[in-house]
Amino acid sequence: MKTVACIVTDGFAPFEFGVACEAFGLDRSDDGIPNFDFRVVTPDPGVVQSKMGFSINVDADLSFAYEADLVVVSPVPHQYWGSVDDRVLDVIRAAVARDAWVLSVCSGSFVVAASGVLDGRRATTHWMYAQKMKEMYPSIDVDPDVLYVQDGRIITSAGTAAGLDACLHLLRQELGAELTNIIARRMVVPPQRDGGQAQFIANPLPATTSLSLAPVTDWMLDNLRLDLTVDQLASKAHMSPRTFARRFKADYGATPAAWLARQRIIHAQRLLEKTDLGLDRIAYESGFGSAAVLRQNFARVLGTTPTGYRSRFTCHLDEMRVPTPTPHAADASFGASGRGGPASASAEAGDEASVLVSVA
Repeated sequence: MKTVACIVTDGFAPFEFGVACEAFGLDRSDDGIPNFDFRVVTPDPGVVQSKMGFSINVDADLSFAYEADLVVVSPVPHQYWGSVDDRVLDVIRAAVARDAWVLSVCSGSFVVAASGVLDGRRATTHWMYAQKMKEMYPSIDVDPDVLYVQDGRIITSAGTAAGLDACLHLLRQELGAELTNIIARRMVVPPQRDGGQAQFIANPLPATTSLSLAPVTDWMLDNLRLDLTVDQLASKAHMSPRTFARRFKADYGATPAAWLARQRIIHAQRLLEKTDLGLDRIAYESGFGSAAVLRQNFARVLGTTPTGYRSRFTCHLDEMRVPTPTPHAADASFGASGRGGPASASAEAGDEASVLVSVA
């Protein structure tokens, strides 16, 4: 991916527009990240009014978008949902036809939907607008409960921060996990939020610091190779298993098993990019137990093989490489084959029963 076109029209939302600019428009070459040819485009060049009362001047028309590798669609006010400019719709259809990326933020999904390219596909939007989208476009499988959805090369996302999560999700596929983590660190945002995480988190900030689950999740990240159970984690949080599972879902928008599975995938991605470890060892280090299970999860989550991922995203810069992990004394059961470690009994990473066998 080298070229990015961000479409804005009258009534665009400034924050969500800024998300696209931040994700794809900044020069991060000093961090070894390739720059994109990022351009803001509009059907009629000139003054484009935002929904907040100020305007921006856009010099470029839509011609660049017809060749862009990624077309980003900014949110539009509800009064425009049923009357999207046909020229914008043509750009979106053309992008899908040539297998380019299309990414919408928040109500920008209504623009993508109006083009017809989401018919028969799964998509999302801000939870406040999900029912309206279902009514307007019954042929679309609208999921109101997730942060973003990727169906093919079309990504739709919920509001505000979820748009940034969707951008990082796309960048992870184009640049790899390590470079995307660098981008996330510069943005001072977490790179780990998965699309299946709930939009509405009942308690986004723990009620008291004494009940914070951060120490537990930090411990989980340091011990991905272990066969973790809800009973273990609840004990560390000084809660009952049922209370812990309920609290974790409320605070993180995902079950402990789903959250852990995603962290294991991300860790495996980084090891593939930054080390020369064999697949069995990577499977062990990331908690999958065997190369076969690692392959299954990569195919299911990333749509590729670990070997294919490594060949595409291996970091060649010496300063980005890390030493091969040294086995701890507790790892003595790990042999040359990489099997037999404490996490070797884990099956599919997304399976609640196999990853966290004590889920209530």
